[in-house]
Amino acid sequence: MLNIALPKGRLGEKVYSMFEKAGFECPSIKENNRKLIFENEEKGVRYFWVKPSDVSIYVERGAADIGVAGKDILLEYRPDIYELLDLGIGKCRMAVAGKKDFTDNPAKTLRVATKFTNIASEYYAGIGRDIDMIKLNGSIELAPILGLSDVIVDIVETGTTLKENNLEVKAEILPISARLIANKSAFRFKSEQIEEILKKMKEQIEND
Repeated sequence: MLNIALPKGRLGEKVYSMFEKAGFECPSIKENNRKLIFENEEKGVRYFWVKPSDVSIYVERGAADIGVAGKDILLEYRPDIYELLDLGIGKCRMAVAGKKDFTDNPAKTLRVATKFTNIASEYYAGIGRDIDMIKLNGSIELAPILGLSDVIVDIVETGTTLKENNLEVKAEILPISARLIANKSAFRFKSEQIEEILKKMKEQIEND
């Protein structure tokens, strides 16, 4: 059995339909139930839904052979896995945002609120900017509004949330999309099955 970790939510549904088109369908996954694991013995696949930020942990530690994770997670947590393919879905960007009237004063330490501390540190180190990092886990947009930080580093999809909170993108750090990843030893021992999925996924991307 090939164990596949899918991210819960809209992205996971899109990802599953790619696996389905690749010929690795598992009809029970579409049933309305609370099951977490779905198998298709005939196709030799076992799927399970996990929190998007946990996919890379399941894959790195071998509980899943392959999975799909956002590039943001891979850059932030740097799991020891193989990144096989950019699926071209779940597209967004990592950006710096702040209040519309905010201008950066290089003479002062910049206060940055984010849950992506590694990505933010690397970005600011790259431009030689001195920062005070504030690690938050949710509602990052509140930080500049309440004066906790000058700017935030976060994922921006449409920018609607920023606009509604009178914030705007100040700089783009990098584009983000969903990636097919593999456990290193599974890639060696289950290479035939993984290579077949990889080939079929590539074909779908090229034909889109």
